[in-house]
Amino acid sequence: MLTGMNHLTLAVADLDRSLHFYHDILKMTLHTRWKYGAYLTCGELWICLSADPEIIHRPIHQGYTHYAFTLPPEQFPAFRSLLAAHQITLWKRNRSEGDSVYFLDPDGHQLEAHSGGIQQRLDACREAPYEEMIFPAPGQINV
Repeated sequence: MLTGMNHLTLAVADLDRSLHFYHDILKMTLHTRWKYGAYLTCGELWICLSADPEIIHRPIHQGYTHYAFTLPPEQFPAFRSLLAAHQITLWKRNRSEGDSVYFLDPDGHQLEAHSGGIQQRLDACREAPYEEMIFPAPGQINV
């Protein structure tokens, strides 16, 4: 069965512009690039940028689907300043526990920088559950 996230592939209209964003601004590690793509990593996550000049910039607020990256809490002020310095568009205000900032890449992919993990989120949800939220017991199948 599935054991985790293997990689994330993002279709991009302009590979050079996206490499500037992900490598130069966000400081992801570039491993290789070719005419129509590039491989980077962010921590253990492998990211493929796949050039597709036919894609159209997505409208802001196209649902809630987004990709969240880990950012240590002490780095949030500098990261917010970095986004502002590069005039990177924010797409949502944080309404959850912990620090988060939601921003767009050059192709309109909705991204998030977040501090905290699943246990922190579950602890907060146990204190203030979402509407109709349940916590199944270990091994419980029917929820």
